[in-house]
Amino acid sequence: MVKGDPPWALRWRSNSLFIIATVAIGMFTDLFLYGLVVPVLPFMLRSRLSIPENEIQSYVSNLLAAYAGASVVSSIPTGWVADRTNSRQAPFLSGLAALLAATIMLALGNSIPILVAARILQGVSAAIVWTIGLAMVLDTVGPQNLGKVIGGVLYEKTGYAGIFGLGAGILALDFLMRLLVIEKRAAAKYTELVHDSQGDPRNMRSRVDEDDEEANQEASEEDALLPKTDEEAYKIREEPSKAVRALPILICLKSPRLLMSLCLAFVQASLLAVYDATIPTEVQTLFHFSPLKAGLLFIALDVPYLLLGPVAGWAVDRYGTKRAAVIGFGWMVPALILLRLPSGELLPRPKNIILYCALLALNGVGLAIIGSPSVVEASDIVQKYDKANPGFFGENGPYAQLYGFNSLFFCAGLTIGPVVAGALKDSIGYGNMNLVFALLSALTAILSFFIIGGRPTIRSRAT
Repeated sequence: MVKGDPPWALRWRSNSLFIIATVAIGMFTDLFLYGLVVPVLPFMLRSRLSIPENEIQSYVSNLLAAYAGASVVSSIPTGWVADRTNSRQAPFLSGLAALLAATIMLALGNSIPILVAARILQGVSAAIVWTIGLAMVLDTVGPQNLGKVIGGVLYEKTGYAGIFGLGAGILALDFLMRLLVIEKRAAAKYTELVHDSQGDPRNMRSRVDEDDEEANQEASEEDALLPKTDEEAYKIREEPSKAVRALPILICLKSPRLLMSLCLAFVQASLLAVYDATIPTEVQTLFHFSPLKAGLLFIALDVPYLLLGPVAGWAVDRYGTKRAAVIGFGWMVPALILLRLPSGELLPRPKNIILYCALLALNGVGLAIIGSPSVVEASDIVQKYDKANPGFFGENGPYAQLYGFNSLFFCAGLTIGPVVAGALKDSIGYGNMNLVFALLSALTAILSFFIIGGRPTIRSRAT
């Protein structure tokens, strides 16, 4: 315990609820400012920068990719640094500085290079916020498109000043909370507020999928040859290489389940990027929508996600990551294919708009289901490695590194998704573009069945 006076208001500043709220506000700020410009980008490029109509989709896709590409580059270094520092507050605040600079550049920028630089800074901030934020949540207790909707409304009613003015207000609140928060580990130096098991993922019970439990109950004689416990299965016995000593999380990538969970993050982000990159331009072409209407259209996609997200998260804990991944990505297959119907203009315009909203809602249901399996599966596997190998991953464990890798794969999807979606939309049309991503979802569902949550159990009746 540290001698001397504790920091001002230590108890509530290190309270679990305040820490989680701070991280949540940070993530919301990042997502809000990311989504804020999504419905506005096509109109900004046309009116402010005078970009030709036939080049707008390409520019929109590339600006979205610039954000995600910067996050890809920044994610792993951020996780590496976070696992080797005593406090995560300083890097958490540095991410906010990058986000503030990006917001100013977006508000005032009048050239493509400035907008690209702003999106890159946003991407760096996102990597810091999500990597360190998730690690802080795990230390403490062991997902997002509202900005798109509000962005469209503000642009039509108040112009660019209203959009980025509101963003600045949210940034101010975010900065204050990040400045005040005291991490559990820092608070423990002054007080006994933190229990032994709180803030240390090693002491928390790892989640076990129901599939695994049932598989253990139905074990056969052949299972006698398999490891009896998680500790044996995840024990590291070989001498670590130089790369592993520098970045210990690399040893965990031997697990097919961890690799597949990262792939889920990639595909999930790619699907999200498809909507961000193509909905504003598609509805402008199909329905001649303004920024207001384009932003409001995201409500149809977001409401199912917001309402069903917590239910889907509970289902992952209750029924396992395998079921959620297979059902979720399987659901996305017909949901994506059906998005081609409005482009065929089979119905009068008002009914066609209603049809498009209904189909977006179906896609929102799928997005809610696939929102949790990746992070839950990855965290469980890495926790098992950490508990089975005391001291191997250092004092803080590999958790920030894990979320760095998760952020890398997720942002890789956000990088590749809009570029591929934009190119496919321009070359083969909106409907066929969605068909390609539907096939990707189908492949992901099949692989999830065989890998996520462990091998599938084949049940047979005794004769």
